Amino acid sequence: MGDVIGLIHTQDENTETRDTCYSSDPDSINVTDCQSDLKTDIPWSVKIPSEAFNKSRLENHGSALLGVLRFKNMGKDETKNYTVLNNEVYGITMWANISNLTNNIEMFFKQKDLVGEASCSSWGGKGNLTWTTSGCETEKINNTIKCSCSHLTFFAVLMSPPDVNPNITAQYVESLTFITSIGCGISMFFLSVALFMHFLLRKAKSNQATKILINMFVALFLLNLSFLSNESVANTGDKAACVFIALLMHYSMLTTFTWFFIQALHMYLWLIRQNITITNYMRKITVFGWTFPAPIVIAVVSIGGYITININATSGKTQMCWITDPLIHYIVNIGYYALVFIFTTGIFIMIVTKIVQTRRIRAPDGKRSTFRKQLMVVLSLFLLFGLTWAVAFFSYGEMLIPSYYIFTVLNSFQGFFLFLYYYHIHKDIEGNFSDDPETSSSTTTIVQSNAVENVYN
Repeated sequence: MGDVIGLIHTQDENTETRDTCYSSDPDSINVTDCQSDLKTDIPWSVKIPSEAFNKSRLENHGSALLGVLRFKNMGKDETKNYTVLNNEVYGITMWANISNLTNNIEMFFKQKDLVGEASCSSWGGKGNLTWTTSGCETEKINNTIKCSCSHLTFFAVLMSPPDVNPNITAQYVESLTFITSIGCGISMFFLSVALFMHFLLRKAKSNQATKILINMFVALFLLNLSFLSNESVANTGDKAACVFIALLMHYSMLTTFTWFFIQALHMYLWLIRQNITITNYMRKITVFGWTFPAPIVIAVVSIGGYITININATSGKTQMCWITDPLIHYIVNIGYYALVFIFTTGIFIMIVTKIVQTRRIRAPDGKRSTFRKQLMVVLSLFLLFGLTWAVAFFSYGEMLIPSYYIFTVLNSFQGFFLFLYYYHIHKDIEGNFSDDPETSSSTTTIVQSNAVENVYN
């Protein structure tokens, strides 16, 4: 049909289910031998595993159906930074939901003198022609590009020009990974020490701000643990384990952001608002802090958002279990943190403004010392959880690589910095510098900080 050629293939109900291969020549698409040598001049071929045919049989009354179409000059990628290899797009359907395959569909694209970086991509067939690499892995073998995909849809190889290299960070992956591993290990050690100090030695002396901080410690500890375990789990090839570790890491990250938000909200109630009575205050914020991210990760896992991805490095490829869909990443991760960052930045400005106003009023040296401590508490938390993560917003252009190193160092050592912060405020607590509100068995009344109140008086 014009520039479109295709093939419809059926495997009847009583026939043997087996891996089947297809190839494309200028005029037709044909069934081919799966044992044929990859060095032949066939420009495109695909291997459909028997697992996919079995799924098709389940939804088509015992018969396996397959359709392959090749579209020429279908259109350019909307990013305009890539071209479609050979101007060919292949659509494959089996009249069934074929996704999350254990044995991936393998496609081979051949062309002499390949120039640029190749990226195996897919398009869902709806809306604008927008490509994604989600669910596909790319491997280049001489002049052959191998695409290994866990689903069926429209496929193409996108070629980027030499000056638009998507693997520009490959040469820095090993050093960034080394820094992260050391930093996360150190952070986990000091977080463990802080948790030991809190639960076995000083739990009875802790106030509500400290309890919130300890919950943040637990979330950050889980984030570091899941990150350090991620590569090992990904290398096992177990998809269920990969989904679990990616889910745990994502949940821990969102939970860490949530507790940062709660810490900022608590400081706002402590320093700005007055005479607020909240029933079961700690219980409510604890439930909120640990349950709010849960529906988000459940939604992501339900749509198959967690998969194994390959990260290019100079010494080869390394694997990781994470999110590849850019839409999910920008909405769920970047969007969620942006909201938290905007909220905490606003509270930070309000708190600092109110505290700085106290400097215009003469106060005893002891009150000024308390003011400085309060200012350092607010500033320290904002620096630890606000600006360190916000560095990622500057990961563009000339700042790409420097921001990666700054982000990696600051955030991988975050547990160590938080331990120093915890140790500092604990000394203040023993010196009666506390934000512990007036409490009873069921209610909490948060009043304005005595230090600020006295300075204003």
